[in-house]
Amino acid sequence: MQAAIILFPGSNREQDVHDALRRATGKEPLKIWHRDSDLPKADLIVIPGGFSYGDYLRCGAMAAHSPIMREVKARAEAGTPVLGICNGFQIVTEAGLLPGVLLTNKTLRFHCKDVHLRVETSQSIYTRRYNAGQVIRVPVAHHDGNYFADDATLDRLEGEGLVAFRYCGADGEIDGEANANGSARAIAGILNEKRNVLGLMPHPEDATDALLGSTDGQGFFASLAEALA
Repeated sequence: MQAAIILFPGSNREQDVHDALRRATGKEPLKIWHRDSDLPKADLIVIPGGFSYGDYLRCGAMAAHSPIMREVKARAEAGTPVLGICNGFQIVTEAGLLPGVLLTNKTLRFHCKDVHLRVETSQSIYTRRYNAGQVIRVPVAHHDGNYFADDATLDRLEGEGLVAFRYCGADGEIDGEANANGSARAIAGILNEKRNVLGLMPHPEDATDALLGSTDGQGFFASLAEALA
């Protein structure tokens, strides 16, 4: 499996996801600069976390118009898996690959802590190693992670099984304390209709080594390695 990681000015989690992918696949991911217009053949495209362009205008708005994104969108439409994590989630929504938008956390504060997520579906290349309803613990690090979409969009996402993860308590229950950033219906990650594009705010790549405090993210990257082998 060959992965390609897209780098923008202000990306800061590219090495984290690089290491997680290398551990899971045994293959060195490519790193592609955002101003490049050519994208090598890849089985997976990853847009990592960070603060692209300093989060000016709206988070991800400027990065969504970088030259490489034309090719990323074309590959996604052709079926290539595209993963956007944190700032990457913001970028893929701004690029129109996923519906909705990421707003400022309801606390108006930057959140940097471990959270619990409930896996809502195992029917994707990203979650096939998990069971629906399983609770995992991974970190978040964001100021603008409050997912918002209109009710019709939210109903469609839920009705079509496109909600991948929700914020929850350790027992799997959804409550306001667990959903600290205020995301609509506690949504932490969503899929597109083809299920090849996933955006999520938490960082599974930072829960793949026991030294980081959790290995609950290993199933995420093992799912990809298995599906795309």
